Amino acid sequence: MIDVNKVKALVEEWLDGKEYFLTDLTITPDDCITVEIDQADGVWIEDCVQLSRFIEEHLSRDEEDYELEVGSAGLGQPFKVLRQWENHVGKSVEIVTTDGRKLKGVLQMADADNVVLTTRQKVQVEGKKRPVLQDVDVKLPMSDVKSGRYLIDFK
Repeated sequence: MIDVNKVKALVEEWLDGKEYFLTDLTITPDDCITVEIDQADGVWIEDCVQLSRFIEEHLSRDEEDYELEVGSAGLGQPFKVLRQWENHVGKSVEIVTTDGRKLKGVLQMADADNVVLTTRQKVQVEGKKRPVLQDVDVKLPMSDVKSGRYLIDFK
């Protein structure tokens, strides 16, 4: 089986000095290697091809046969690393909490400990008979976040 640390080192060597970052790397028992990269402005197919060729140049098919797939993290897929959260600050996201709640709103802040999301909620305002829709900031510990993803809006 191909060593995941060897492949990770190759990917990181190629990524050095580039805006891209690694979001996921998996190697199955039958040596199917899947590498996912991302960057703030999206992933170009030409860069995936370059990374794929770089990895192939440094792995020997004579030693072990493998299948290699290099691609982007995928629009609408759950965030896998903190940098994806940071890249989506100011954008609409959907967060699923560990207790099953779904929150949609604009991501205001994300770090290793917390996320802050501005959501539209009905709030009872003094002097009003009915609740009023207002923007409310919701701060969640990252430990309470099961998943988060970019919310695609076709409006």
